[in-house]
Amino acid sequence: MTEVRRTAAASASLWERDEEIATITGAVETLCADRSSAGTLLVARGEAGLGKTALLTETRRIAEARGCTVWSARGGETLRSVPFNVVRQLLQPALVSMLPEEAREYLGDWYDIAGPALGIADPGERQADPQGVCDGLVAAVRRLARREWPLVLLIDDAHWADQETLRWLAALAERLDETSVLIVVARRPGDVVGDSARHLDAVAAAGRPLAPLNALTPEAAAGLTRATLGHHADAAFCREVWAVTGGNPYETVELLAKVQDSEMEPVEAQADELRALNRSARGGGLVARLEQLGVDSTRFAWAAAILGGGITVAMVARLATLDRDDAARCAELLCNARILTEPDPGAPQPDAGDLEFVHPLIATAVYNSIPDALRTAMHGIAAQLVTDSGLGAAAASRHLLQVYPDDDPEVVEQLREAAREHLAVGAPDAARRCLERALEEPPLPDMHARVLYELGCATLLTAPATTIGHLRTALALPGLDGEQRVNAVFRLSEALLHNDQLEEAVRTVQAEAGRNPDPSVRLRLQAVQYMWEGIHPGETSSPGRSERLAELAATCTGRDNAERALLILRGFDAMTRGESAEEVAELCDRALVNGRLAAGLGWTDTEWGLELPMMLANCYAYTDRLDRAEALFTEALSSYETAGWSGGHLALALAHAYVGLGHRRRGRLREAEKSLRESLRLAERVGRGLPLYWSATCNLIDTLLARGHVDEARSVADRYGFDPPYPSTIVLPDPRPVRARLLLATGRTKEGVNELETAEKAAAARGRHNPVVHPWATELARALATEDPGRAARLVTDARRQAERFGTDTAIGEALRCAAALETGQRAVRLAAQAVAYLEASPCQYEHAVARVEYGLAARSEAELRRGLALAQSCGADGLAARAGEALAAGHVG
Repeated sequence: MTEVRRTAAASASLWERDEEIATITGAVETLCADRSSAGTLLVARGEAGLGKTALLTETRRIAEARGCTVWSARGGETLRSVPFNVVRQLLQPALVSMLPEEAREYLGDWYDIAGPALGIADPGERQADPQGVCDGLVAAVRRLARREWPLVLLIDDAHWADQETLRWLAALAERLDETSVLIVVARRPGDVVGDSARHLDAVAAAGRPLAPLNALTPEAAAGLTRATLGHHADAAFCREVWAVTGGNPYETVELLAKVQDSEMEPVEAQADELRALNRSARGGGLVARLEQLGVDSTRFAWAAAILGGGITVAMVARLATLDRDDAARCAELLCNARILTEPDPGAPQPDAGDLEFVHPLIATAVYNSIPDALRTAMHGIAAQLVTDSGLGAAAASRHLLQVYPDDDPEVVEQLREAAREHLAVGAPDAARRCLERALEEPPLPDMHARVLYELGCATLLTAPATTIGHLRTALALPGLDGEQRVNAVFRLSEALLHNDQLEEAVRTVQAEAGRNPDPSVRLRLQAVQYMWEGIHPGETSSPGRSERLAELAATCTGRDNAERALLILRGFDAMTRGESAEEVAELCDRALVNGRLAAGLGWTDTEWGLELPMMLANCYAYTDRLDRAEALFTEALSSYETAGWSGGHLALALAHAYVGLGHRRRGRLREAEKSLRESLRLAERVGRGLPLYWSATCNLIDTLLARGHVDEARSVADRYGFDPPYPSTIVLPDPRPVRARLLLATGRTKEGVNELETAEKAAAARGRHNPVVHPWATELARALATEDPGRAARLVTDARRQAERFGTDTAIGEALRCAAALETGQRAVRLAAQAVAYLEASPCQYEHAVARVEYGLAARSEAELRRGLALAQSCGADGLAARAGEALAAGHVG
């Protein structure tokens, strides 16, 4: 039989791992060869004990030999509920080694967003956006990779990593082409469910798998046995080593260490004793061996297993109720017994203590050996020790989650405080667990509703459907009074809105307004009701709503936010109904304070939500006050990015959508397309079918059609399901005319006409007569010009009347342009010239370009066509530019 030998570089646990080591060596060489190279992710999978940790240790040796910076971290079975635990292990050492000013300068705008999650900055008072924090952590790695190049990151036991770390790792894996770093992840197959499993799957999909780690062959086990015990170990003994351990490298190494400790001769006559010796290394055998070390050592090991990470002799002594000398003696005994060991000095961790378990299998066995009742009690004591040590409620919460409910108000308060800390660093799932556990305690009756309210707020940004149930229950219980009850009603209605249950949102605030005796509270709730009704395109608003809203707004001077909200709502209602644009702008101006959003009505303020400033900005966008609209949209984007709201909820995606709308209205079609595609990318994180998704899709298709990219517009519509039924909230611009324009552009004329007639009925039912927001009349007139010229003419006449009522240059110019398209001869030329005159004064340069080209064609004017061509090119309207260019080339001029 040929004896398998290990390579000189390999440790005992790396037998038969030459292929994996070669892959790792190649990845390190690639990283070191080019500072601008794309990153690499390697994933090692294998069951417990098959050598994953040894492979990572060998990776460290190889990388450090090539001059790489190596950081490592490890998941822990009992630490999965600790948010950002593993990513903190990885990144915190480098950042805490900097001066605070240096770290802030180095991370720049990401410092206040990612710093609290990494434990290097105090969290703010506002609830952090999980996606923003995740993006900040990705940015931190990118910057650190440039600073520390060549950088290697090692993550062991990723199947036990916390969910927040796995989310970050999946996001980083998607962007490795931008980050020159080598990441090696080791994990067991299975052992993960839910979001954590999804994130790990994404990591695996983005990475390159190493060869599956398998058990040692009999030949390798024999080689390892002889390398450890001496070449005189006989074949029968070596075969029994393999049979007893199943070729598991970890168990083989441990068994051979015990053979050495017992001074057993490696001969066939002693082989029968191997099985009993192996049992002592795991499970019940390990527990028995632990008990043999004495009661104090057992208590010490139990306390270490409860702490899980950062095992210091002092902390363990306090938890195990041992004095310092006895604790030090126990630590030494457990190290000699290969249960505990000192941490690897080459792999510093921010929370590293004096000791760690030799292997996760041992840690798990020790933890599971603690009697259930005692384990629960020890977690309770550990929670108090962590709190007394000044580590905060969040750090103690993982222990409190394991304590039996016992009607303890203090535990409820600790869990509520922990939830606030988790939310402040961007870990809402951890906050949810704390508040759900607080409800099990349970809270005192007068606190129960408040805990439910806090639970609802914790899930509002990420799970509107879950929020609804919590807040409804909270409002049905006593305990929510005054402003807190009003806030709960508002947040419930907001969650209903984002869950596409707008009618229920309206009924909820309407009912609360009807039973609240406080006039100021009723005014606020009425404003919220009108706000939700105002963005609803259906027929469910209360009778006479616009009239009552106008009457209320007429009495408002803008002295407080309720009055300012009503002014904005009245302005938005008047804008969508096509009333005077001058009056709309005057209402909106009165809602501002020195030309700016009032405190409490800002983009990131939660008292009123983001809908009001969006309505305000849209009023300006559609009344030709584009400077003000763009300033507000840009402010929104900046506010959300500064706050780190990167898409864990709706805000930033909406901001990009409306920045795109601003570009589209201005005629900057290339910039509009870029912003709208980014909005859709962020919207994907939230989920399809929500109003946000429709806004981004509708505006992108509208922009692509304006650019003349019909095939791409059709592709986007197919990809994102741009078809009826439409959402229950208003989308700007109206999606029906946009979809009709797409149908007409692709030759589906009858379907396009049907869609426009549906749009006509929907607009009439709600009095939506703004011809810019709801341009169904001009689109339908063009579609019917040949088939039914009489109806087309009537439609154009009505469109001109509505445009003149609204009064903007854009509305009147577009109506005149449509009228010109239905005429011939000199009348067509005169109308086209009038359209150009209005649209030249309008800020909407794309519409001006179209009017200029159409005027040039009608008048057969080379000069006008060339001016139209130049405008179309500057807007990025490729189809229009091609049309003008072809006319010039064909000589269709006078």
